[in-house]
Amino acid sequence: MEYVNFGNTGLKVSRLWLGCMTYGIPDRGNHAWTLPEDQSRPLIKQALDLGINVFDTANSYSDGTSEEILGRALKDFTRRDEIVITTKVFMRMRPDANGAGLSRKAIFTEIDNSLRRLGTDYVDVYQTHRWDYDTPIEETMEALHDVVKAGKARYIGASSMYAWQFSKALYTSRMNGWTEFASMQDHLNLLYREEEREMLPLCADQNIAVVPWSPLARGRLTRDWDETSARQQTDAFLKTLYQKTADSDRRIVEEVARIAKARGVSRATVGLAWVAQKPQVTAPIIGAAKPNHLTDAVAALSLNLTAEEIAALEAPYVPHGVEGHQ
Repeated sequence: MEYVNFGNTGLKVSRLWLGCMTYGIPDRGNHAWTLPEDQSRPLIKQALDLGINVFDTANSYSDGTSEEILGRALKDFTRRDEIVITTKVFMRMRPDANGAGLSRKAIFTEIDNSLRRLGTDYVDVYQTHRWDYDTPIEETMEALHDVVKAGKARYIGASSMYAWQFSKALYTSRMNGWTEFASMQDHLNLLYREEEREMLPLCADQNIAVVPWSPLARGRLTRDWDETSARQQTDAFLKTLYQKTADSDRRIVEEVARIAKARGVSRATVGLAWVAQKPQVTAPIIGAAKPNHLTDAVAALSLNLTAEEIAALEAPYVPHGVEGHQ
């Protein structure tokens, strides 16, 4: 496993991160396809054995049970100072007026709840899950700064927003001497490349770590177009992401299959290799429900796609509407 700097920091992170949305009690929250704890633990252990040192979750995943499962597994399998834990705040956790968002009250409440569930005194990266249109950015950034200064987080990051919003957040922190976002966790894969227009150039210019979510388009790149999966049938969010450009997307999926067959590797390896080879990308965030999902992902780091293969993969793409920011 290769390790690189986390944006403009000295933190070393693996070139793959394990996304832990896959792990959680299935009847808690809105992810019926998640794996319960007994099935999750072997995959977390396998990721550690493969050299992955970053584990990404969120307070909202499976109503907090993803954090609980991850925290117990890491405590049993490794030392806290040897791994990097990232979690997120914004999504609704309670029905009351302050049960979601990025207000000072919500951030202070949710960081303590996440630490309790994870069984740790701090998280390495605390991330905003989405942009909060109802809270001044000054309030959010000062609250995150105070979380860092209180020792409850080492760094802060953000996920899925417009480039102008991310610029505003960076500018606000810089003007006030507050902790700045070190990372952008954004939506990027062969079926959705809109981040190439603004967010990736901004992150490159500001030396921001880019850690894409859904690098395999929630599995669409790993199987024939007409095949399905339990997740595809029950993941409501997936249905909003990849429905409007089916003709061009199908051609991309077919090209992934063609190259994978020619190279003698899995389709997942090809799709991840495309993301990992992006010069702005620090590390794709992978989901793993089976052991081969992890081995295929690691193989992607050593698969060097040729210029001709990249051109063939990218040629069918058509502009998409912005998806994933809300």
